[in-house]
Amino acid sequence: MFSRSPNWNLYCFRGKRAHLSTRGSAVLCSMLFAASASPVFFSSSARAQQVDSAAAPVVVQPGAPGKPSRTLPPSTKGTLPPRSQADVEFMQGMIMHHSQAVEMTALIPSHTENKDLRSLGARISSSQSDEIKFMQRWLAARGEPVSMAMAGMSDMDKSDHSSPPMAMALMPGMLTPEQMDALRKAKGAEFDRLFLIGMIQHHNGALIMVKDLFDNAGAGQDADLFDFATDADNTQRAEIKIMQTMLEKKPLEEKR
Repeated sequence: MFSRSPNWNLYCFRGKRAHLSTRGSAVLCSMLFAASASPVFFSSSARAQQVDSAAAPVVVQPGAPGKPSRTLPPSTKGTLPPRSQADVEFMQGMIMHHSQAVEMTALIPSHTENKDLRSLGARISSSQSDEIKFMQRWLAARGEPVSMAMAGMSDMDKSDHSSPPMAMALMPGMLTPEQMDALRKAKGAEFDRLFLIGMIQHHNGALIMVKDLFDNAGAGQDADLFDFATDADNTQRAEIKIMQTMLEKKPLEEKR
């Protein structure tokens, strides 16, 4: 028989420690997996509940003052608020009105070096171009033509191209063809003067259109249209004051 050497005992001890270490690691991994699995499980359950609730939306109709709200069936669909013919005609007419203002501002870069006028023109062009898009979307969503010419043309008008439809009449404040021709031919300080006079006239016409809208019984009740019309009124009143101040300033040539 032979006795175990010290090296052999050391090897056996190391083997046991390695075996214990491996088994401890397995237990520790099992504990960590269980701990991490719980949030995943609960998270999945929460998501499932959210999917279930999303599949059956709750539609609540607020009650009148002093009255309780009531729950409507999930199949309930929203409808656009009623609009009057005056609403439609206002939007169609304002599209035409804004389009001429954008046409006027497009002349500025090639007709004047006035930095103040260039800045004002860029602001008017940007805001009114955006508003044209809004009005077109508003009309299209309600199945209405975006152009007064389209709305006013009868079958006879469509076949007879020799005379323009009556709907093409100028809106309040719009420049006449003669005024637009004079503006296109002017340069420098003369262009500045004609532009400011013409755009003040143009803006005042828009204020008349807004007033006529709200003076019409039952018109202007649509929330989007109401916000647009009141914002346009406020903006154009402010711009009229700016242009009147610019018009009162003497040109650089006169200051010398």
